[in-house]
Amino acid sequence: MTTQELQAAFEQAYGRKAEKMYFAPGRVNLIGEHTDYNGGCVFPCALSFGAWLLIAKNGDQVLRFRSLNMPQEYAIPVSAIRPQPDRAWCNYALGCIDIIARRHPEAKLESGYDLLYFGNVPAGAGLSSSAAMEVVTARAFTEEMGVNMDNDKAYRTELALIGQACEHEYAGVMCGVMDQFASAQGKKDHAIYLNCDTLEFEHVPVKLEGIKVVISNTHSPHHLDSGAYNDRVRQCHTAVEQISKVHPIKHLAELSEDDWREMESAITDPIAKKRARHVVGEVARTAAAVEALKRGEIAYFGELMTASHVSLRDDYEVTGPELDALAEAAWQVEGVLGSRMTGGGFGGCTVSLVKDEAIETFKAFVGAEYEKKTGLKADFYVAEIGDGVSRLC
Repeated sequence: MTTQELQAAFEQAYGRKAEKMYFAPGRVNLIGEHTDYNGGCVFPCALSFGAWLLIAKNGDQVLRFRSLNMPQEYAIPVSAIRPQPDRAWCNYALGCIDIIARRHPEAKLESGYDLLYFGNVPAGAGLSSSAAMEVVTARAFTEEMGVNMDNDKAYRTELALIGQACEHEYAGVMCGVMDQFASAQGKKDHAIYLNCDTLEFEHVPVKLEGIKVVISNTHSPHHLDSGAYNDRVRQCHTAVEQISKVHPIKHLAELSEDDWREMESAITDPIAKKRARHVVGEVARTAAAVEALKRGEIAYFGELMTASHVSLRDDYEVTGPELDALAEAAWQVEGVLGSRMTGGGFGGCTVSLVKDEAIETFKAFVGAEYEKKTGLKADFYVAEIGDGVSRLC
């Protein structure tokens, strides 16, 4: 939708014009999966699609939530901000408002607001539709509630941390900070090499001459809050606890591959050992991939992407038949440099590096193979790397 159409939709919903409009992008992670909550590095980029928020103050101390994507509407008194039952979508916004107030004593919510959301990130695709909603809300309400930070870099990091805390407390997903960080700190035509332990990061130019980033949607939605994601977090904690009996560590990402070979026998839980092996290897692959991109070695970058998927399939066990079908079909197409699942897994999307001349063949062959194996139809998006959250008007 255009901004004019969104303005018209707000006016139709609330009978008056919106006062402000904000946008936050979704993200795709090029490599570095399930390393973020293990203290490791990731390599995401912001996308050109995401979540829009239009707001206007009202005079009755009520927060009214509407979305052009979902039928449910909510009216929550300002004095009664708390998690709503039945996995209400407004929790992703309410949590941010609540957390802003708790993290910033100077922040005051002195009015009710009418809010209208619209997103064009495919829901359940693993491209961070929830993070985009959190970050766009945090951007709007830090401004409305009087949070003042002069340093833009630090401010954007704070937006990401607010969104992550919301995910933990209001959605019950113990995620790392990558999704929200990419939505807040994104930069056009750059990916973000982020250390999820220290939050130090680098914007790395993505120069893919004659090659495109293609996202393939399984239309088998992932369900991070189903418990499987949180199980992986617990299994990694078990690995840390067992390794720490012989070599104290805080995060699995502290281990080099040489360290791992020396210490893996300390993990007696076989499932935890598999999870840890993926994390240690993925941290090394991510570092190697970033250096390959800087040197222009795109073919090697693609090989590392494919190796990432294999590890996520065999050791972390978060791919499943749909994601495997897409990746395995992509690997057969001449002109595909690499392909892997992206996001939390359990459904969602793959990300592939595809030569320009092979894109149509890729869509046709992968789409046909995928439907033959799963009975589902995939969608394909040629990704554009965009900027992070912003106020539009």
